Amino acid sequence: MIAKKIAVVFFASGSGTEPVRDWLKSLAKADRVKIGEDIRTVEFGWPIGMPVCKPLGQGLYEVRTALKDRIARVLFGIMDGEMVLVHGFIKKSQATPKDDLDLARKRLRQFRSRS
Repeated sequence: MIAKKIAVVFFASGSGTEPVRDWLKSLAKADRVKIGEDIRTVEFGWPIGMPVCKPLGQGLYEVRTALKDRIARVLFGIMDGEMVLVHGFIKKSQATPKDDLDLARKRLRQFRSRS
């Protein structure tokens, strides 16, 4: 059996909500499964590059998932051997929106300051 190279944890806000988990639950089951498969690929293959994973700078990475009719991204950072999922969204443009990057970086900073 192949062992995970990194474990996945969900970022939790100060109030205890887990935004990425909540976002995933809002998606159709087929979309959740596909995104989950790509996250699992990163867990077992880390470090991994394109086309599944891309570095975004400042310790932030994205899991890239092509769904049936759209594109999903899960943004994460690595801390103490864990893949911290900080933000997920459906991509609507070629470039990753600045607001999504800023939110992900803010959550990653919050996570790191608590550890």
